[in-house]
Amino acid sequence: MKINNKPKKRFGQNFLQDENILKKIVMEIDPQPDDAIIEIGPGYGALTQKLFSATKNLIAVEIDNELAIGLQEKFPELNLINEDFLGTDLFNLTSEKKLRIVGNIPYNITSPILFKLIENNTLIKDAVFMVQLEVAKRMTADRGTKDYGILAVILKYFTETDFCFKISPNVFYPKPKVFSALVHIHFKEMLHPVEEQKLFMDTVKAAFGNRRKILKNSFSNSIFNEIDFSNSGADLSLRAENLSVDDFIKLSNHIKNYKGK
Repeated sequence: MKINNKPKKRFGQNFLQDENILKKIVMEIDPQPDDAIIEIGPGYGALTQKLFSATKNLIAVEIDNELAIGLQEKFPELNLINEDFLGTDLFNLTSEKKLRIVGNIPYNITSPILFKLIENNTLIKDAVFMVQLEVAKRMTADRGTKDYGILAVILKYFTETDFCFKISPNVFYPKPKVFSALVHIHFKEMLHPVEEQKLFMDTVKAAFGNRRKILKNSFSNSIFNEIDFSNSGADLSLRAENLSVDDFIKLSNHIKNYKGK
């Protein structure tokens, strides 16, 4: 693929050029004709071209004005939105089908994008992203490991997230300094009301607020410092990294009940 415009650092642009990796990504996405797909940061349209031939319900969100013009010229019938995905109202893009979100997302805004999807979880079926390898490890980590933290716990609560495969820097232009990885995020049908979902996330963030401290000390230095956790059912002598998602749900429910008294 010929690169015409110089990639812009401020947008974290690294364009995928390897045809074999593109094919593997498309296989993982497995686009269907009636899928409603949003591609974040299509760039020069390497992945866009393959998705657009599989479904006409494709929306591309590109922040770069120059790239947006080039994409519209290349794909005149493409539904293109020239704006920052973080400012995109997903509710306005939904129809009768849940959204599928894909893309090679900039490393510097990976977490904000993930939390945007979590906030809009009722609208989304799944997401297939290329992310920095270290972030992929944090997204899919199991408890008791060094990578297990806020991101892993919250994703386990809202989703089933799979680590698909590692991607070399050599397949991008310009070459990033780190390896990447493909992850597939499948959103669950949430049974908990929105208030409980938010309380769960606040509980997890408070527990990991002082990662090296035991839970008792972490909570005493958090927004929940006035709550008595002695009857929560969780072992407060453990660190947050040793707790399962069910343990965090137990703590969150305890906080809800304590506040309700």
